Amino acid sequence: MTTTALITGATSGIGRATAERLGARGVHVLVSGRDAGRGDEVVQGIRAAGGTADFLPADLRDAAGAQDLAARALEVAGGRIDVLVNSAGIFPFGPTADTTAEGFDEVVAINVKAPYFLVAALAPGMAERGEGAIVNVTTMVAEFGAAGMGLYGSSKAALVLLTKSWAAEFGPSGVRVNAVSPGPTRTEGTAAMGEALDQLAAGGPAGRPGTAGEVAEAIVFLATDAASFVHGAVLPVDGGRIAV
Repeated sequence: MTTTALITGATSGIGRATAERLGARGVHVLVSGRDAGRGDEVVQGIRAAGGTADFLPADLRDAAGAQDLAARALEVAGGRIDVLVNSAGIFPFGPTADTTAEGFDEVVAINVKAPYFLVAALAPGMAERGEGAIVNVTTMVAEFGAAGMGLYGSSKAALVLLTKSWAAEFGPSGVRVNAVSPGPTRTEGTAAMGEALDQLAAGGPAGRPGTAGEVAEAIVFLATDAASFVHGAVLPVDGGRIAV
């Protein structure tokens, strides 16, 4: 039976790199994102390489959007999602005093609420079948304080705790829940940071930003049977920043 994976934020960056790698492994990839043009590009690329993929547009700014995406994914996949990768996220930086209520709500909605309700919709089915894998994408700034990153970091810190809670809740039923914690990573979304990204990465042993592909390889590991004995882990993919 073909494995099916739903990947949010899969039209660019880490999500796209993950979709391409899973597609190359024969996984039926459900590419989710807001931009239909970019989504179609990812899908066509996976299909051209011999894989199977479909695009599912989604707006994950509220619980209803997450629940709707889960329902459509199950429909396309014939009622079975084997892997969920919560890669969609936003990362606004800036002073606490400049944060608007609307901006706060959007970050929490996309970074916390969407993964929560996707897991709520899909993990029980995995548990009923006795197998499945969920991988959440967090961030190294969920682990330490950094000026201007309180909102983003705290939203991802919530996802770290949820990863462990879901591992405790669904692990006994055969569902593995883990996370990757990227450090500075060069993607379309971080391109605007320019030299600031390099400066942020300079503090780690690797001394450079990572690539979307390097983070995706860690996600693929956690999503597949190679990590069959890994539950509730947060895997740093941060160029060694955790070590300093």
